Amino acid sequence: MNKPIIIYRVIRISFFVCGFLFAMPSLWAQPSFKTQWTPDGNSYYELADDAIVAVNLLDRTSIDTFLNQADLTPADSGNPLPVRNFSISPSQEKVLLFTHTQRVWRYHTRGDYWLYDRKQQSLKKLGASLPASSLMFAKFSPDETKVAYVSKHNIYVEDLSTGAITTLTEDGTDRLINGTFDWAYEEEFGCRDGFRWSPDSKSIAYWKIDAQTIRNYLMLNTTDSTYSFTIPVEYPKAGQDPSLCAIYTVDIANKRHQKMDIVGDPAQHYLPRMEWTLDGASLIVQQLNRKQNQSKILLCDAATGASQSIYEETDDAWIDIKARWNDDDPSGWEWIEEGKAFIWVSEKDGWRHLYRIDLKGKEILLTPGDYDVINIDLIDEAGRSIYFSASPTNATQKYLYQVSLKGGKAKRLSPEAQAGTHSYQFSPNGKFAIHDFSSHEHYQSGAVISIPDHKALAPAAVDRGLPEHMAKPEFFKITTVDGVEMDGWMVKPQPFDSTKRYPVVFHVYGEPAGQTVTDTYGAGFNRLYDGDMAGDGYLYISVENRGTPAPRGRAWRKAIYRNIGTINIRDQAMAAKEILKWDFVDSSRVAVWGWSGGGSSTLNLLFQYPEIYQTGVAVAAVGNQLMYDNIYQERYMGIPQETEADFLKGSPVTYAKNLQGNLLYIHGTADDNVHYQNAELLINELIKHNKQFELMSYPNRSHSISEGEGTTTHLRTLFTNYLKKHCPPGGQ
Repeated sequence: MNKPIIIYRVIRISFFVCGFLFAMPSLWAQPSFKTQWTPDGNSYYELADDAIVAVNLLDRTSIDTFLNQADLTPADSGNPLPVRNFSISPSQEKVLLFTHTQRVWRYHTRGDYWLYDRKQQSLKKLGASLPASSLMFAKFSPDETKVAYVSKHNIYVEDLSTGAITTLTEDGTDRLINGTFDWAYEEEFGCRDGFRWSPDSKSIAYWKIDAQTIRNYLMLNTTDSTYSFTIPVEYPKAGQDPSLCAIYTVDIANKRHQKMDIVGDPAQHYLPRMEWTLDGASLIVQQLNRKQNQSKILLCDAATGASQSIYEETDDAWIDIKARWNDDDPSGWEWIEEGKAFIWVSEKDGWRHLYRIDLKGKEILLTPGDYDVINIDLIDEAGRSIYFSASPTNATQKYLYQVSLKGGKAKRLSPEAQAGTHSYQFSPNGKFAIHDFSSHEHYQSGAVISIPDHKALAPAAVDRGLPEHMAKPEFFKITTVDGVEMDGWMVKPQPFDSTKRYPVVFHVYGEPAGQTVTDTYGAGFNRLYDGDMAGDGYLYISVENRGTPAPRGRAWRKAIYRNIGTINIRDQAMAAKEILKWDFVDSSRVAVWGWSGGGSSTLNLLFQYPEIYQTGVAVAAVGNQLMYDNIYQERYMGIPQETEADFLKGSPVTYAKNLQGNLLYIHGTADDNVHYQNAELLINELIKHNKQFELMSYPNRSHSISEGEGTTTHLRTLFTNYLKKHCPPGGQ
């Protein structure tokens, strides 16, 4: 945990209130930190004032110092370590401290690791012979005698009593990657930490990524030196074979490596999940085919590598892995019954449900009904219950439910009086949870409740409503001419005069990676507008099209298969047509904006439906779907060698010739996610057809366009001025 959990949430909400949400990609450039609990589950650890403390759940004034400032200060330094995160061993005797971190792609996952031994009261740096700030994913062996980590694409083990470092892999390069992953695996599967200790501490299982056939995309830096230079990014485009992936075990004592014998061409399959079985005899692995519409669960003998498939699943569209419902984290396996069975998430019956699956592949449905499980919160075997989040009647909200481990009807635990979005961090003893509640008009963070009765035990540390000057968003449903019912929110101009007509600004994302219409604190805030949109006289709206990850069933989410850029765009446009019939909407002043996939949607709306939208601001858009990475784009659009026409049919470059209105296009030239290439392909098409537009390129800025002095202010000013010029505010 990087910061005290309560303080972290206060900071996050202040960014929503100020309308600075667009800065989040850089601000939150780290994986979500999991709460670390004391052994009894009654307190949690956090960083505070250069110390690590244990905070009592029920009495936050009861704080015990676990490591003080002196403990975190090296002997040859007068300053405590800049600890970004920490990990406490199960015995509580040893602590790993993650410091001097550096960003790898999106996240700060590389840095220095220090070990504090509470018994010996000693602090020492691990991997001392390795390059500074090069260690990744350090973790204790289960017996706490060793620590393993990755450095420069190789895996090492350090003996904590002698300090001896053993190199377990020696072939690591930037293209032969041991114990971690390449850009595409991290971005699209959430895979970062690429090795696992065996339960007996004698072996390590690890991924090996062979990216030697993947070409570099060369970004060009023209500002940091007299002569320009290229920045290579290993990046598999749609239509290109994926990196080869294999899984090995290595014996720590003799350094013997055993490759798992997994059937299937590694260039046409992915291995996004792997863990040890609880008895340590096998690995359990999830394999996806390249189209990601066939999933196999394999048991692999750790000693011989022999594998067998115990469970298979297919889908006409695609199959999501755990990262999609677990905060972008695919690690861990949901074992029950001492490893004889596990909990599995599947949409095979049309809804995302929980199943019990044993090691022979026999399955039992645990959550029957026409609703989606949004995420698993806790599997409580002692209490014979599973706690999960769902929202059967409102796809914009989220509530806590409980179901028996035997399955059956789920019981809602979140209070009926609190309509909105509920989130929970469960104590490992299953008796308590930290409860956050968020709605479009209220926010509470850090309350403590008992489980399963949801009784309040400690009040929220943060409890606030909307500031008085801010307009409250209103939620609505709208049905298009195609019979599609969509959720939406709107923020009306303030003051509002129903006899006048106002300009409307649509915010859009529209792809499977995220929702825009959620009943959360921050709904209706414009992340780019410099000022008060409602006060200036804008009607601000967002609607949720088919294909977004809303809990509305498989058919809703997967309607977009092979239809990105078509079905989602039609849904948005047809919803806009209905909205333009409202008496207070001015159909001559209609704008739309979006970022990333939302930028692509903005371009498609402006180009495909110029009779509806007069103004668009598109940021970091995919102009040609063939230019994005293979894992994401092929998952939702198929393999280009088979479905290239669908890729082109949904790409903005295909329709650029239809531009009639006002377009501001914005992109960072150092975007390693959606490459600047997309901007130039789009520009060429617009030039070809003599379509006039405005362009803002931000030199050496990434996908978040947040780096560099003055960037944030400049971007917000640019957006606001353009909107006011081409879609003037105010009622008429």
